[in-house]
Amino acid sequence: MLLEPDTENEVAYELCQLLGRAILPVHTAGDPGTAFFLDHPGGGFLLTADVVAAQARWLGLRPSVTEPTGTAGESLTLTDLPARWVRDARLGVAVLPAAALHGFAAGQGWRWRVQPVPAAVAVRADDLAGFGAGPVTAIVLALGVGVDGARPLEVAVERAVRDGDSLRIAAALPAGYVGAPVFGVRPDADGEIGLRCLGVVLPGDGAPGDGHPVATLDRVLAALPAA
Repeated sequence: MLLEPDTENEVAYELCQLLGRAILPVHTAGDPGTAFFLDHPGGGFLLTADVVAAQARWLGLRPSVTEPTGTAGESLTLTDLPARWVRDARLGVAVLPAAALHGFAAGQGWRWRVQPVPAAVAVRADDLAGFGAGPVTAIVLALGVGVDGARPLEVAVERAVRDGDSLRIAAALPAGYVGAPVFGVRPDADGEIGLRCLGVVLPGDGAPGDGHPVATLDRVLAALPAA
């Protein structure tokens, strides 16, 4: 669904309020990325793009996502965790079981204070089929990269288009956005607008328009490992 500009801004603002604490900065040996917590009946995960996980070194711990204040420090080295990324090169995504993150935090005397993306808002195959060939509003919630290396919370309002049976964001995104969640809206049977998490931003592949393919969340959920 393609929203009016004012409505796009309203949805973007609400996303920041509802799910701003779902996402974490990922620092890597190469280009930085974003990861986000996903809630799921089978267990929670931290989800990102495979290319980000392949080079990930540590997670940034934003002050708003841990408690008590000042206990967790500013980062979490991934080699300290008892679990590793489970990577799926076919889909282009990677997941880290949230249980490992929560267990590590408990052992260090702090807790996560996050807002996972609920699986209930994951896009479904029928949602994608209903988008048709025209562009739809795609809102990316990510941690960008400041000139001083800071990772501020940012929102990019773009357009997504069908690419065969997949989706593509039809614009280049700033540094730090690969691995971030993409959101859209879809009317329900009663005409009410419902939020959908469309999927995960993947790196651009040089296709026309220099956009980004999206690993759609319906396929990601179907391929999730046991938590």
